[in-house]
This record gives sequence, C-alpha cells and structure tokens, in this order.
Amino acid sequence: MSFFSRRPSLLRMDHFDLVTDAGSIAVMVRRNRRARNYTLRVKEAAGTPVLTMPEHGSLREARTFLDRNADWLTRQLEKAPAPRPISDGAAIPLRGVPHLIRHRPGTRGTVSLGVEDDLPALNVAGAAEHLRRRVLDYLRREARRDLEPAVQQYSASLDVRPKAIRIRDTVTRWGSCSASGELSFSFRLIMAPPFVLGYLAAHEVAHLREMNHSRRFWRLVEEICPDSKKARAWLAKEGFALHAIGAERQLS
Repeated sequence: MSFFSRRPSLLRMDHFDLVTDAGSIAVMVRRNRRARNYTLRVKEAAGTPVLTMPEHGSLREARTFLDRNADWLTRQLEKAPAPRPISDGAAIPLRGVPHLIRHRPGTRGTVSLGVEDDLPALNVAGAAEHLRRRVLDYLRREARRDLEPAVQQYSASLDVRPKAIRIRDTVTRWGSCSASGELSFSFRLIMAPPFVLGYLAAHEVAHLREMNHSRRFWRLVEEICPDSKKARAWLAKEGFALHAIGAERQLS
C-alpha cells in the first residue's frame, strides 16, 4: 500500500498495488464525499482501475474490499481491448470512418483533414510529443461542433433549454443531465457513427423533461430519435472499444 500524505490532494487520491499472475496493477484510490460505499471500476477500456471510497472511510477497509474483488477486476481487465495509441501511422475513427493519423511537423496550425492513398487522414502539425494531445483536442472540438446543433435541434422539438453543454472524457456514462439542466457528453462520441451521437443528444435533452428512465421517458426518446434502439445496440457492442483509443494503461 502506498503512503497517504496528509496534504489534501494526496488524501483524496493515491493508489494500491495489486499483484496478479499477469503482473502488478496500480489501482487508483479516490475519496468522494458523496460516496456511501466502496466501489471498484475500470476507469476506461484500457486504463487504470479506480477504487472509490467514502471521504472518511478506512484505508484498511478499502484494501480489504480490493482484495475481495481482485478476481473480478482481473477478469474485467482481461476483457478490455488492447490500448490503441494515438501516433503517426495509426488509424482512429471520426464520425464512424477510419482516419489515418499523419505527423506533419513542417505544416502550420494544429490538425487538418486530408487524404492519403485515397484514405481520409488527420494531418497533425507541430512536435511529435504534442501529437496525441493535439489529436484529442481536435476530437473534443469536433464533438462540440456536432453536439451543440444536435442538442439545439432536440431541445426545440421538446421546447426545453439546457443551461450549458459540457464536453468531457467521462468514464461510466456517455452523457448526463444535472438537476440544474447542464448536459455533459463524452467527446469520444465523435468517433462513433453520427446516429449514435444524435441518440445521446436526444437522450440527455429528454431528461430535461423527464429526469428518470421511466417508460414515459423512453417513449419520448424514441419519438424524437427513431434511431435510438439502433444506437443503443451499437454502443453495447462497439462503445467499450472507443475508450481504448489513446488510452495509456498504468502498470507498476
């Protein structure tokens, strides 16, 4: 177990080392004032596991909880897709279409669209060490570019108005709607086909009318988004793999 400093930043987050047959896995520990129980999740498809504990919980209890669920965690990591680095020559989906990543250090700007060998390409300017960050920033901008008009369209259909639209790299949800009317979305939706992004926009906008998952809510979603069932099936089958793109698994 790692040493927990009394400094607030380290008190909220550190890690345990979990030794398995496959090696040692760093499991991040986060204290959450709203948490009532100990929970264990894989942060992303190919990322670091996270153990969340109550703010005043016991580290000994947290370690016991982790050891008790070690087999479950190992199975989850075994099922996870291999990390897909964002690097020169790799391919990532953009709106469901594979795009080749090409490092163009001599060009100006950040990221631009191009074509190479009849394939769509993302041309990335600047130094090689900035390539991954520039591609992720580009994906976030494109996600907002598509999500804002989609939210506006569905909001007009339901005569509602969101307070704000946030673009994040969420772990357990593709989207969310707060009680105050703020909508949050994973930027990774821009990698999925457009009908999937549209469905998530419709889903969260519908929560501005129905803050639940009742039958009335689902009828509302299907009414404004006929592709909702198709999109949910796609996410169930393909969505997990999107989190592996650009992931960096942390093993000790």
